[in-house]
Amino acid sequence: MSVRNAQQTINDTVTAWEGISAHPHRFGGTEFRIGKREIGHIHGDSMVDIPFPVKLRDEVVNSGRAAPHHLLPETGWVSFYIREPEDVQRAIELLRLSFEVAQRQKTPRVTEVHQRSGEERLPGVEQNERH
Repeated sequence: MSVRNAQQTINDTVTAWEGISAHPHRFGGTEFRIGKREIGHIHGDSMVDIPFPVKLRDEVVNSGRAAPHHLLPETGWVSFYIREPEDVQRAIELLRLSFEVAQRQKTPRVTEVHQRSGEERLPGVEQNERH
């Protein structure tokens, strides 16, 4: 079962988010990307597949918000089936969660940048300041 026009509604909503573009997916449907990173894809009006870090994927699955991916159940991917009109908004919420994860991961925190460069200083404190 599917919901008529679910794909169009989801496409219109997701592509309105900053930095998101839509592309044909290699297995059919539409893939949503932020830069080169996929945040999920939709297959017609009936199913959305969404990637998450494994820990977050486990939380999403355990809470009943989505099912393990229909072909790759041991990965961070989930599958969400659109069966009733309310599921369209639920799919959008899951795609938004994936989008927010991608946004956070693409912008390193200031402390991480300093740790990678071997420096130990707090953000906002000049290196020459001494107390």
